[in-house]
Amino acid sequence: MKHLLKMLDLSTEEIIEILDLADQLKYELKHGIPHPHLKGKSLGMIFQKASTRTRVSFETGMYQLGGHPLFLSANDLQIGRGEPVQDTARVLSRYLDGIMIRTFEQKEVEDLAEYGSIPIINGLTDFCHPCQILADLMTIREFKTDFAGLKMCFIGDGNNMANSLIVGCLKVGMAVSIACPDDYQPDKEVLDFAVQYGDKFQMTNQPLEAAKDADVVITDVWASMGQEGEAEKRRKAFHGYQINDDVMAQAHADAMVLHCLPAHREEEITTKVFEAHANEIFEEAENRLHAQKAVMVKLMA
Repeated sequence: MKHLLKMLDLSTEEIIEILDLADQLKYELKHGIPHPHLKGKSLGMIFQKASTRTRVSFETGMYQLGGHPLFLSANDLQIGRGEPVQDTARVLSRYLDGIMIRTFEQKEVEDLAEYGSIPIINGLTDFCHPCQILADLMTIREFKTDFAGLKMCFIGDGNNMANSLIVGCLKVGMAVSIACPDDYQPDKEVLDFAVQYGDKFQMTNQPLEAAKDADVVITDVWASMGQEGEAEKRRKAFHGYQINDDVMAQAHADAMVLHCLPAHREEEITTKVFEAHANEIFEEAENRLHAQKAVMVKLMA
């Protein structure tokens, strides 16, 4: 494991190793046990998309690991203003020990890894969100103990979250059911990957069908960053794809609900369902910190 670019790159064993280390680091933090695995190391954090959770969790996590985080906004870099990605990668590789980038195009992340000589961590692209899915898997295992026999249901846009959830959940042995409108399906590369899992993967445009017997129900906003201009169009397209009492009635009685946040209550999820599962959702948000620390240790220690 040289980089974290997308869930498709990780083996089942690597995912479990990251989750085990994340559990250990979470335990140590809760019990005041220092773990300066990255003392003297520096992480460059490139943000071409704004973020609350990604910036705070990476910056805090790097500090807790004894390292130095360096925030780099789009205004701080020549990348995107004429300097090729390959030149940026080679320059930053001489200053830093790792780079986390949150951007739009997956190719930009892949190019940094190809031309640089230090670990690259994908903090989010339009194609995938591996750090969030590792946190989701960590949370699911905390609440359900094991992945065996579990079914994950995702309802909403076949976006970066859906792409990564399909791959991550299938790789750890869960069954996966996706409900999204026909014009908003997950990426073809991800669907081609899922085919090999046979009837453990289901895709439909019927949310109630997808939620049947689910152990974990997950959703995301209908209009992601950069899609604000088509928000009204998306609200119409996703009408009926809300996590509400009707959907939860199809799932198991003890089903979890997760949301990567920010949540738009009464759009993709009702306030009632959100608040009933707030403990799980905010544990999921906290686990971004621990999962990302594990990734940084695996790549940079």
